[in-house]
Amino acid sequence: MDTTTRTTTRATIDGTTASPPATTTDARLHAMMSLFTGGLSPTAVQQAWWDWAQHLLLSPDKQTELVGKALRKWQRFGSYCERAGQAPCEPCIEPLPQDKRFRDEAWQRWPFNMLYQGFLLQQQWWHVATTGVPGVSRHHEAMVNFGARQMLDIWSPSNFLATNPELQEQTRREGGANLARGASNLLEDWQRRQAGEGPVGVEAYRVGRDVAVTPGKVVYRNRLIELIQYAPTTQEVHAEPVLIVPAWIMKYYILDLSPENSLIRYLVAQGHTVFVVSWKNPGSDERDLGMADYRRLGVMAALDAVTAICPEQRVHGVGYCLGGTLLSIAAAAMGRDCDTRLASLTLLAAQTDFSEAGELMLFIDEDQVRFLEDLMAVRGYLDTRQMAGAFQLLRSQDLIWSKMVRSYLAGERPPMFDLMAWNADGTRMPARMHSEYLRWLFLDNDLAGGRYRVDERPVSLTDIEIPVFAVSTLKDHVAPWRSVYKVQWLTPADVTFVLSSGGHNAGIVNPPGDSHRFHQISTIQPEDPFMDPDGWQASAAHHDGSWWPCWQGWLTDHSTQRVPAREPGETQGYPALDEAPGRYVLEK
Repeated sequence: MDTTTRTTTRATIDGTTASPPATTTDARLHAMMSLFTGGLSPTAVQQAWWDWAQHLLLSPDKQTELVGKALRKWQRFGSYCERAGQAPCEPCIEPLPQDKRFRDEAWQRWPFNMLYQGFLLQQQWWHVATTGVPGVSRHHEAMVNFGARQMLDIWSPSNFLATNPELQEQTRREGGANLARGASNLLEDWQRRQAGEGPVGVEAYRVGRDVAVTPGKVVYRNRLIELIQYAPTTQEVHAEPVLIVPAWIMKYYILDLSPENSLIRYLVAQGHTVFVVSWKNPGSDERDLGMADYRRLGVMAALDAVTAICPEQRVHGVGYCLGGTLLSIAAAAMGRDCDTRLASLTLLAAQTDFSEAGELMLFIDEDQVRFLEDLMAVRGYLDTRQMAGAFQLLRSQDLIWSKMVRSYLAGERPPMFDLMAWNADGTRMPARMHSEYLRWLFLDNDLAGGRYRVDERPVSLTDIEIPVFAVSTLKDHVAPWRSVYKVQWLTPADVTFVLSSGGHNAGIVNPPGDSHRFHQISTIQPEDPFMDPDGWQASAAHHDGSWWPCWQGWLTDHSTQRVPAREPGETQGYPALDEAPGRYVLEK
């Protein structure tokens, strides 16, 4: 996008420009195609494979390398087969550390040892074949490599009864009862999907009864958000309230799951006045809501309410995932405009620089975004199933194939728990907003580049001078920790950076008491010399347990005094409208 086009587009960010009409032939065609492609642009996929194939065809050196590797692998495999058929022997290739499919001892017996060894060798060869081809664009290389992995995972010997010794042993032991249960599970899942119901077991985690049960009241509502203020459990509280802004692609109770896993309940118990934004689950009527609306009607409206309820007090702003990105945009605009209402900024698995935004970038290029825009123009929103499907593909081994094998061949239902139930309670995204954040944040990286406009003027993260607490997670495939780490390069503030064990959600929902958890933490001052992410990881202090107490201590250090506890609904102009969790979170 050239500069002129970008400036013109940004000038409408706070305007009323509507999303593209739903009547174009292109939009209807692409919407129909999406039924068969799962929302992926076939053109984008075709371009990636053509780029790879064309350059491979014109690279005799790479071809020679691949032929040589294939011959050597066949020799290794042939030698292994001779030895493995006679007696147990060392494998010729080990699975990757994260690959749990072949860990059982049964895979070391003939002929299953040959099956999985041949599969792993083939997997390794295809990795070499799809990477390092001269001339292939990085994006296309990543797409082709990813696509090759997906196709290989389909044919893994662990996925079939005839080639999986664990399944065969279970079937013999149970007389086939596992297969009968699996068939029943398959039928039940199909019926629930057709009826629009969640997975089996979600009924045990009803919102407002089993999860999202921290007492509180809705004290503000507009067309986009409800603002919940939680009831205090201490006689005195820190003067500065805490305002939590979750991502609009998730329901807020990720931070208020079962009482033992609730970050909100934990903060309340530590003497904080806690507010949280609960986003409306948009439908077709909200198709024209954009990023500016989410900032104005979401972050800024909530901040106005919080500062009215807690007058003359600054606010600890907390943003989770894209909610943290949106809060960073708001904080940058506030810094630019000399609005000093924020006392600190906490970013939970939130990116501010999207140049290395992880494997999600596989699904984001100009062609793919335009395909999604046409799809959303027909519906007015992005369906929850398409977003969930993209996340599942990123971890297909664990979230698709292993799950199917366990449910439909082993006949075992994975136990439902609060985080899994929350994950099944998805939200939609308005067409305009989804298009804007994909283009402006992911494609153009305008926030980090100082091109993102608020009120027709650019904002820069260099205007954020309040203390920052940034939490990343070690196994995050949505917001990779090395990408989250870049916030300390973009702001002149003191940045306390945390690297927590776990993934995008489990690393944040990290209550004290779990002995298997750990984290690293250090504070980076503006005057400190440059340190790259790997250098930081090698030098930062390592601690066992949850990072929550460290953060709570940090919030306390950046608060002033304690004041009498504030009951929700007692402030004039902000009466209690509903009991928590409110109405919006219940919308399907």
